[in-house]
Amino acid sequence: ALLFITVYTADGFLNYVEDHCVFNSTKLDDIEYIRSYYYQKLEFTRFSSSVGKYVGYTEYGVRNAEAWNKDTGDLAAMRAQKETYCLNNVGNDHEAAL
Repeated sequence: ALLFITVYTADGFLNYVEDHCVFNSTKLDDIEYIRSYYYQKLEFTRFSSSVGKYVGYTEYGVRNAEAWNKDTGDLAAMRAQKETYCLNNVGNDHEAAL
């Protein structure tokens, strides 16, 4: 799986976003793109290409997901990440593993 993490700190609190691709083959249907949002090591919101929308895991995350899911442009861009972000990188990792 591919994994990229972006970290932001402010006054000792840790907020970060993690993008990763889960795959069993290089076929687009076998790839899942996930973007997770964390605060203090607790995932509060996630976008999954399998679900096709944001899902909240905390009260704050549910409010974020509801607001973010109303933005159809952002949802379309996130859904496109499966192909634009994952497909080429998964192919590279798959070739390297073989």
